Amino acid sequence: MRQAALSAGFALLAMSFAAPFADKYAYPRLVIAGNIGQTVQNIATHRGLFVAMTLAYLVNFICDLVVAWALYVLLTPVNRALSLLTAWFRLLYTAIALAGAFKLVTVYNLIDTPYDLTLFGPVQLNAQVKLLVDSFRSDWNMALALFGIHLVLLGWLVARSGYIPRLIGVYLSLDGVAWIVNSLSSTLFPGANLAFLYVFFLAELALMIWLLVRGWRIPAPDESLAENGI
Repeated sequence: MRQAALSAGFALLAMSFAAPFADKYAYPRLVIAGNIGQTVQNIATHRGLFVAMTLAYLVNFICDLVVAWALYVLLTPVNRALSLLTAWFRLLYTAIALAGAFKLVTVYNLIDTPYDLTLFGPVQLNAQVKLLVDSFRSDWNMALALFGIHLVLLGWLVARSGYIPRLIGVYLSLDGVAWIVNSLSSTLFPGANLAFLYVFFLAELALMIWLLVRGWRIPAPDESLAENGI
């Protein structure tokens, strides 16, 4: 359990660098909303940044696999069946997000291959790139609803564990609801200002810090059950 806690903590730490770099720094500089011509030009001019962004997305999603396994091991003593279900929701989210991220590899190949540049005219090339980039965002956005369900279940397990603070569990469940609402907002209530939800998105950061600082002191399963009077 201690090894699982630290594995989850370090994987979440890696994600805390990879995801902001890819989604908050590189993506807005390369992909210009409503201007696919400028987007294609940006990618062609800054290919190194585009490759780094794509790799950062892939690292982030691969770390999700590690976190899914580690949290399953960590929370199995609480409820094995529910812990497994919780892990499966994160795995499904990651599979969809990874499939979407590989579309960015196709975008790079389209722009980087001279033959493709001659095969497609500028209009056709721009249309292909727009379709792939938009598809990546749509796939990831819809997958985040599954991620939200994962967090709701994870929060319940954490709150019931007795060896991780209950407050973190409640925070994670609220974070899950926020992700579900945010991922469905463009369909159910477009134009709504949901900026206030970002305060809940820090729940995994709180979990990461706790795992890294206190994870090595988590009691063995029989000890934790004894502490809970079971």
